[in-house]
Amino acid sequence: MIRQIRVLVFTLLAATHLGACEPVSMAIGAGAATGVAAYQERGIEGVASDTRIKLEILKNWFDANSGLNKNASVEVYEGRALLTGAMPTEVLRADAVKLAWKVEGVVDVLNEITIGTSGGIGELARDTAITAELKAKLTFDDKVLAVNYTVITTAGTVHLMGIAQDKAELDRVILRARDISYVKRVLSHVRVKIKDAPKQKANGQ
Repeated sequence: MIRQIRVLVFTLLAATHLGACEPVSMAIGAGAATGVAAYQERGIEGVASDTRIKLEILKNWFDANSGLNKNASVEVYEGRALLTGAMPTEVLRADAVKLAWKVEGVVDVLNEITIGTSGGIGELARDTAITAELKAKLTFDDKVLAVNYTVITTAGTVHLMGIAQDKAELDRVILRARDISYVKRVLSHVRVKIKDAPKQKANGQ
């Protein structure tokens, strides 16, 4: 099953490099995305809900007309909204958080927005390269269910979201991230699956 997931993820990544206006590439991308979502722990409905929440947060930021969309980004996993980026003032950062909480379905807001300015094109290019490299490493790692992870890199900080099968898998993912050039630190917002408690034997044994 893990091999099937890798094929779906690879297909989705390949589709995103095709022309966005080509009907065939759009169909491949949509189909692959649906297939990948079906294999995720959160399922198709969970992915759809998180996507809706993300779009509504972005809409709230846009409607606020304060440049929030230009300075911050949001990713949502299981209703938990991760806010990243750099804001010029504390007021704008607070506004971004407040507007995120207004969206129905948000269960937590992880505020990782810093105060200051972004590092420009060079930093963005490095962050994009880090994210791409880590995603590739996880996709082809036999001991990691990569489809359950979301990777966001800002200013050299790698943010991990998703669901780990166990602590060993999460530790492996974190080590993979730390091994990449230009990574300054790794922050995990990943939920580790709760294992079923062992059943008690009869007669209290």
